[in-house]
Amino acid sequence: MTQNRAAWIFAWALLTPAILYVLVIVAWPLIETFRLSFTDASLRKTTNYVGWTNYLKIFDKDFLEIIIRTFTWTFFSVLLKMVIGTFGAVLLNCAVPGRNLFRLLTMPPWIVPMAIGIFMWGWMYNGQFGMISGLLQWFGLSDGPVAFLAYGSSAYWATIVTDVWIGVPMVTIYFLAAIQSIPRDLYEAAWTDGASRWTRFRRITVPLMAPAIITMSMLSLIATFNSFDIIWILTQGGPSGSTTTMIIDTYSTAIGSKRYGEGAARAVVICIFLSLFCIAYFRMTRKLAGGQKA
Repeated sequence: MTQNRAAWIFAWALLTPAILYVLVIVAWPLIETFRLSFTDASLRKTTNYVGWTNYLKIFDKDFLEIIIRTFTWTFFSVLLKMVIGTFGAVLLNCAVPGRNLFRLLTMPPWIVPMAIGIFMWGWMYNGQFGMISGLLQWFGLSDGPVAFLAYGSSAYWATIVTDVWIGVPMVTIYFLAAIQSIPRDLYEAAWTDGASRWTRFRRITVPLMAPAIITMSMLSLIATFNSFDIIWILTQGGPSGSTTTMIIDTYSTAIGSKRYGEGAARAVVICIFLSLFCIAYFRMTRKLAGGQKA
């Protein structure tokens, strides 16, 4: 009994820091945000309970457009990361001269501080002295300066390109590790049977990379859906709200307009969406693990 009690105390001593961290850093802010979402909290000293009013204000036409824009922005960004990362990993896995150098060159977007990389892209998108606009004029593809961040559609895709540039290195390295874990015997057997490179890629590489693809796609989806830095530094949600996503709208409402209650309600909606993504991720990984055991 003494040994069991000592083991029990030791176990709780090890768990206590993690429990305190979850309660103080995670649980309490979530509970406080949920509480504020039912109030009209602002810079005023008095706070009144308003019920579901803040949530009813959310689901108007403008916010529904923001939700759709957020999902489309996330979809295209994650899709491009997965496609470019997959083919980049396949190319980096090939036995070519200078392979280690090419692998090293994939890291700068991931190593460079995010804010610096985003500012660099902002200068490149500039219509007067940006490199992209200058190249378009040099090759005769544009008659004049192109201000990518001044128009809604171009700014929308400019933020996606920047997000893809930042996220592709991590996806590529992760997929490269997954490819290198595939037994070479499978490729040699398929090559002996006359399978082409595309057939080997489709029949061997992709199926055995499925766990890595699912894991990285879901993690990238959650991070991209909640991305703030890229859009805020480049456009701050403009022009005319064309790049305003849910996280940008939440920040503008809570911090910019000082309407903390409405901002908290928007934050709760974001938490619900992210929770649904997490549930879908765990279900897919559990189903995939069950299929592999079978």
